[in-house]
Amino acid sequence: MRFEEAYGGWQGGRLTQEEAARLLGVCERTFRRYIDRYEDEGLDSLINKRLNQVSHRRAPVDEVMRLVDRYRSRREGWNGKHFFAVN
Repeated sequence: MRFEEAYGGWQGGRLTQEEAARLLGVCERTFRRYIDRYEDEGLDSLINKRLNQVSHRRAPVDEVMRLVDRYRSRREGWNGKHFFAVN
């Protein structure tokens, strides 16, 4: 919705590209990229498709569970800052 408002303001001459980009919190070049994608494929093309992908850096579940168990068994009452300072 915010993009459509910024795009409408820019198309109507009420906003410059710089002002519209600032309204969206992006640089001018990114706003121009958004314009191209929006005009080619519509509003759905602006959805970040990376959000549906699993990170290649994601830790395996068994490793995470082992770390959580280790933390709970050895460091009862400590927070994460203590844990990483010791290990």
